[in-house]
Amino acid sequence: MKNLNIFFQANRKNEDGYVIVACLMVLMLVTVIGVMSVRTSNSDIEISTNHHIFGRSFYAAEAARAFVRYNTDLYGSGHITPGSPVSFPDAADTTITRTIVLGEQESFNGAVEYLNSSVVPRGSGFQAGKFRAHNYRMICEGHGPRNSITRIEAGFYRIGF
Repeated sequence: MKNLNIFFQANRKNEDGYVIVACLMVLMLVTVIGVMSVRTSNSDIEISTNHHIFGRSFYAAEAARAFVRYNTDLYGSGHITPGSPVSFPDAADTTITRTIVLGEQESFNGAVEYLNSSVVPRGSGFQAGKFRAHNYRMICEGHGPRNSITRIEAGFYRIGF
């Protein structure tokens, strides 16, 4: 026991190095926490940027869907031949896109295809023997920043004879 007390008394005289080591350990811990925080925030920024870009191209595709709705020549009575899609905004060239807002990067294009004719759906308010439901499929592509593309495919019908 006496040897142990002598060992502790001898080591008490040389405690100056422990403070430096403890400070360096705390500094290293703070540095590691700081580096991890920066990495986490950078990855969060990348995720939110990708989400924003996807959202812009998605809303461009939604604008294409609204374009189809208000252009009845794409799905009117003159377009009832199965297997012959009509492209928009230019029927002659499928690669042309329509810009939504001048000077912005969002644009859209797509096609409307006649599928078939069937009986009118229940609850539509139309007489089943007299009217027909003409079924169509629209494919809308929205183009956004950084060459992002979102594709929406939707089916719809038009009531007619």
